[in-house]
Amino acid sequence: MSSPETTDYRLARSFAARLVGAYLLLLAIVMFAATAAVAVTRFLPPDALVVLLVVGLVGLAVLGARLRSAYVVRFDAEGYRVRMVRGAGVKQARWTEVAEAGTASPRGVPCVVIRLRDGRSTTIPVPALETDREQFVRDLARRLERGEGLRPL
Repeated sequence: MSSPETTDYRLARSFAARLVGAYLLLLAIVMFAATAAVAVTRFLPPDALVVLLVVGLVGLAVLGARLRSAYVVRFDAEGYRVRMVRGAGVKQARWTEVAEAGTASPRGVPCVVIRLRDGRSTTIPVPALETDREQFVRDLARRLERGEGLRPL
């Protein structure tokens, strides 16, 4: 969290683990192909494999650090921003542009759907977030009330 008015929701650990696993699989395939190229062609020195492995491990460290520090959803006083969610729809909007928010379960995945006044929408799959679903919905409702200037009774 950057300030009291800003809330960041990070990527769930299970999703981060899938991304790291996919990266490791890709690195293994690249290393296998490079090893075969070194063995068959003999044009590349074997030291090239060590360099490639070190570059791959540095990439893994960068990916891990990025996944730990990156947010998926950010709420602030002005509006919201969504990143790293393919098919989310509108990636950012101001609270005053929001017409309504609700829940849905496309393909059995619980999602929060934010509909804008112009008909566009943002879909956020809640399992992708490292937070409690109810806490996320309460925070969204509170920010929508503030964004519209509404006061709770």
